[in-house]
Amino acid sequence: MIEVVDLRKRYRRTAAVDGLTFTVRNGSITGFLGPNGAGKTTTLRILLGLVHPTSGKATIDGRRYRHLDRPVARVGAVLEASNYHPKRSGRNHLRMLAAAAGIPNTRVDELTELVGLGNAAGRAVGGYSLGMCQRLGVAGALLGDPKLLVLDEPANGLDPEGIRWLRDFLRTFAGDGKTVFISSHVLGEMQQLVDEVVIIHHGKLIAQGPVSELTARVAGSTRVRTPQATALRESLVQAGFEGTLDGDQLITPAPAERVGELAAAKGIVLHELVADATSLEEAFLELTGGDEIR
Repeated sequence: MIEVVDLRKRYRRTAAVDGLTFTVRNGSITGFLGPNGAGKTTTLRILLGLVHPTSGKATIDGRRYRHLDRPVARVGAVLEASNYHPKRSGRNHLRMLAAAAGIPNTRVDELTELVGLGNAAGRAVGGYSLGMCQRLGVAGALLGDPKLLVLDEPANGLDPEGIRWLRDFLRTFAGDGKTVFISSHVLGEMQQLVDEVVIIHHGKLIAQGPVSELTARVAGSTRVRTPQATALRESLVQAGFEGTLDGDQLITPAPAERVGELAAAKGIVLHELVADATSLEEAFLELTGGDEIR
């Protein structure tokens, strides 16, 4: 389990992380969201022991990263900024990492096939696309067969086929009882993938929970089609709800259940009653005051 408790990181007068507290349960895929500059990457780097916090703690199974026994077998990570020697082949890059961790080269061959780099493994990394580098990063994170993956924008540069591959892989990974903590700006993809989300803004936690619960906090709209649209709108206004007419269609922020009750009370015939669910993107923008994610 990842546990972040009252985490703070200041750079002179700037608070990158400001009293952040949350947990990530084992066996889940948890999305880590926030606008540009919210403190996501700083938090991940603290979690992985790359940055020292000003105060507070970020632990994995109750221990700081540097105190984990054989961390390569516990945690695999892909950060957004990764450096590769441009003249070294993808295979040799992974073999170098494997040798440092005492992992046999057979694992390298297995992983290059798994991430779809089998045909490109012998090529110099300097000729790789951004998406291929992302796949190479995932392969490196998996060398020790870790129980936790920490991923910072892993879909950056992937084409649609690559994004689908990543989604399917992460679901399989978590399906084996392992844990994924993933930062991404692709909110539509995150809505399909994650079990829960952690949303931060200005270095503080503003929301955590299942996607369904967070989207439920933000009211969606209800679309109604009725030959008595004007009468229904009058009933909604009397009940304290706004309504926009477009021919025989009415759009209102009132819950679908309430619209149905008001229509039934007035004997209004409905031809269509649809509740438009709020998306994760809409919920995110509402919770962060409209600041876009990056």
